[in-house]
Amino acid sequence: MKNLLFFLLPVFFLLSFSRAKHPYHVGSVEINYSQKSKTFEVTGRFFLDDLEDALSKKYGKPLHFNDPKYKTQLNESLKSYCNEYFKLKTNNKFLNINFIGYEEDHESVNVYLESEVVNNPQKVEAAVSFLYNLFDDQLNIVHIIVNGDRKSEKLTYPNRYLYQQF
Repeated sequence: MKNLLFFLLPVFFLLSFSRAKHPYHVGSVEINYSQKSKTFEVTGRFFLDDLEDALSKKYGKPLHFNDPKYKTQLNESLKSYCNEYFKLKTNNKFLNINFIGYEEDHESVNVYLESEVVNNPQKVEAAVSFLYNLFDDQLNIVHIIVNGDRKSEKLTYPNRYLYQQF
């Protein structure tokens, strides 16, 4: 039941609000270990307006999703932003994380990252602080999946660190 709540909560928030400002600041991050590629595939999902505001505040210039003329700037800004606000460590070794890209719709943005190759992750540590530079009530729900074993945790500002053993 707890895992179902962790799954449904971000889906509800991300899909239930219009373009008007919303009263909740929530995002979700899924860190999924792929046996095929031997990498962690990471997907972050955030309200479009929140991520847009966080990037604009961080880099001191207006950036707008759903506007093709900002695509290059958004890619560069998101790459830097993710590098600063997301860290992943497994088996006591920090992993290099590559920014793959993003997808947007009218209300949310999915950000895609991938780690370097890692074999047999036993201990996974993450530092997740997306949107902490904008909101002091930000909640990030983080799912870590290794070999089908899913562990979820919520991180509320200022808490950014989590640890899971597999």
